Amino acid sequence: MPNRDDLIGMKVHFKDKDAVDKLSEYLKKFIRKNTIILCIGTDKCIGDSLGPLVGTLLTDKNFNLPVIGTLEDPAHAVNLETKINFINQYYKHHFVIAVDACLGYSDFVGDIQVKLGPVSPGKGVGKKLPKVGDISIIGVVDTTDNSDIFAFNSTRLGFVMQMAKVITDAFIKAAKESL
Repeated sequence: MPNRDDLIGMKVHFKDKDAVDKLSEYLKKFIRKNTIILCIGTDKCIGDSLGPLVGTLLTDKNFNLPVIGTLEDPAHAVNLETKINFINQYYKHHFVIAVDACLGYSDFVGDIQVKLGPVSPGKGVGKKLPKVGDISIIGVVDTTDNSDIFAFNSTRLGFVMQMAKVITDAFIKAAKESL
């Protein structure tokens, strides 16, 4: 079995002055005309709103690839299987990049990680949902050090929004340079 760190293709802290450039440079090799972005989460919990914020920002900026999961029409625990079935039906041969928030060690809070493989939505809060994505972008929005799984609710919206903007800008830059 591969080492946990082998599955992380790259990581960058959202406050790194070159975060957008580093992330977009890495994403360029995955962005092509048959790529779809699946943004997972809900705005009912600030800590879990990273995905829908990215989806909304991309849609508002007329991103030229399909995006599923926005604040208006989120892809979350209740409808994730339906969204995956929709992708399998209408975007059958597309490369799926999943975007989701996660909990992690306190040293990793603020990191944006690109993982080579699917994301496991809901894992940090004890939910069993289908894995999804050919690669996944996760933003570590809070720590697992807190035994309260509802700590996700103490995450600041401004923090999550800053991460969402970095990911959005990286997608836009990568797409402009790849397509």
